[in-house]
Amino acid sequence: MSGDPATLAADLLARARAAGVRVATAESCTGGLVAGAITEVAGSSDIFDCGFVTYSNAAKERMLGVRAETLAAHGAVSEEVAREMAEGALARSAATRAVSITGIAGPGGSEFKPEGRVCFALARPGAPTLTLTRDFGAIGRADVRRASVAEALSLLIASL
Repeated sequence: MSGDPATLAADLLARARAAGVRVATAESCTGGLVAGAITEVAGSSDIFDCGFVTYSNAAKERMLGVRAETLAAHGAVSEEVAREMAEGALARSAATRAVSITGIAGPGGSEFKPEGRVCFALARPGAPTLTLTRDFGAIGRADVRRASVAEALSLLIASL
């Protein structure tokens, strides 16, 4: 999803405030940029509960409850891990929406998990967790991260 993260974050704030929704983030390859985009907007404390930056697999397990078996079977860059990250963030916060991101911002990657592949999940109470994968391509680390932030914010907005 394209869009300016600042504009998307302001839109999220207005919509989540109107809906009485609180948000949590679980980030790997974006290193807290989604939480940063949200909290850049004045008044974000009305909707933002917390963010988890879980760059290592050990942190994903320890902080979010991602299962070692899931990591071993699918790797960190997978919809399965994104799902467990989002569900873990939802369970470990006062949020009613949690978004997660795990991917390969670059440089690097492999034939099976190329640079620019990012997996997302959106969890909310009483609904199935949504997962999706975006292949942004080898557009450079900063642009993959920027596109990932926009996608995550768009997922949160769409859930409202």
